[in-house]
Amino acid sequence: MSLSAVASAAAASTSLSSVNPRRSSPASRVPAPLRRSLPCRLLSSTPSSHSPLRPVSAMAAPRTAAGEAASRKKLIIFDAEEDLAASLAKRTAELSARFAAERGAFTVVLSGGSLVKALRKLTEPPYLDAVDWSKWHVFWVDERVVPKDHADSNYKLASDEFLSKVPIPAGQVYAINDTVSAEGAAEDYETRLRQLVKDGVIGMSPVTGFPKFDLTLIGMGPDGHVASLFPGHPVVHENQKWVTFIKDSPKPPPERITFTLPVINSSAYIALVVTGAGKAGAVHKALSEEQNTSDLLPVEMVSLQDGELTWFTDKPAVSMLSSI
Repeated sequence: MSLSAVASAAAASTSLSSVNPRRSSPASRVPAPLRRSLPCRLLSSTPSSHSPLRPVSAMAAPRTAAGEAASRKKLIIFDAEEDLAASLAKRTAELSARFAAERGAFTVVLSGGSLVKALRKLTEPPYLDAVDWSKWHVFWVDERVVPKDHADSNYKLASDEFLSKVPIPAGQVYAINDTVSAEGAAEDYETRLRQLVKDGVIGMSPVTGFPKFDLTLIGMGPDGHVASLFPGHPVVHENQKWVTFIKDSPKPPPERITFTLPVINSSAYIALVVTGAGKAGAVHKALSEEQNTSDLLPVEMVSLQDGELTWFTDKPAVSMLSSI
């Protein structure tokens, strides 16, 4: 990603006083193109040890010839994981307040792995008391078809590290049916989503015709997979179902359900948390100007048609991007 010819500017953001009682340090930002000519703001964070980095307002792309709204992309690079977690919590709390006020509900999609750990700041002051947890509705972008108390369960991870520490109503946490087959679990989950759309809890995207979750929080594997959409697997190209299943995951356990790309790409906001040198190769392929569109990784196929995608990264993860 060539950024040498682009000038930096001071970052700006609106704050939410109820969840951000402290002033944050400024960050520099550099507009730069990402894949498919969508705009990006690159933020190299050097926050103080006392305050998180302010999230920055997205830069909207021009509307397409068909009049559809284009997406916005941002890349934020943090010096420390602690700063990333603080910024992610602040952004999530802001969106929670906004959607709770606008819709009376805040639909949040979680994944497993290190993403849940990155949410830990939400379980602490000021967010623990300031966030209206009664408006949260929690879903999983993918899940391993194992019992809920199994060590491989994304539900168990989220419950142990996050959900058990915040007062979200139990009936608004939507785990999969772990008593049926992978195919049955996927069908059951999609049926539940469709009912929640009818009930007005989940919105529908007028652009894509798929459910529109308010915030999708996902990670990325070293191979560039997101959710349980792995490189080269046929389900990556599923474009009709909302939820599908696999029985041959290259990572154990083999049986999983997963949101399809059209659902992921219909989100209003996506926070893509990618850290560590082990992810640098996939980050380079996804964000480098040296594009190879004939062999896209699943993460490269995450592209919102009407929303905002933010990469929350650290320096090791972007170490292969020559201009960073």
